[in-house]
Amino acid sequence: QVQLVESGGGLVQAGGSLRLSCAASGSIFSIEFMGWYRQAPGKRRELVASITSGDITNYADSVRGRFTISRDNAKNTVYLQMNSLKPEDTAVYYCILAKAGGNYWGHGTQVTVSS
Repeated sequence: QVQLVESGGGLVQAGGSLRLSCAASGSIFSIEFMGWYRQAPGKRRELVASITSGDITNYADSVRGRFTISRDNAKNTVYLQMNSLKPEDTAVYYCILAKAGGNYWGHGTQVTVSS
């Protein structure tokens, strides 16, 4: 089993910054990638950013240049630094860990950007 604990969400004004953290524990071996998805009300869940075990990163076009994903292997934690936030970034952000045998999700953390 894998447990993912997210933190760092909150309310911020447009143009501000937040950093999300996702700490993984449990059977965290053979990880293919970790990342962040988000889901806004009435919309489907979408990939925001991901990072592979080889540190290859991928970003949604809507966040490229504003968000940065990174990880600390010693802490089994992945981060999402979000800068220049926009109201359209408002969503519940979910951490994902993908490994052989399945994908695991965190419970989500709310990010609200006011205009």
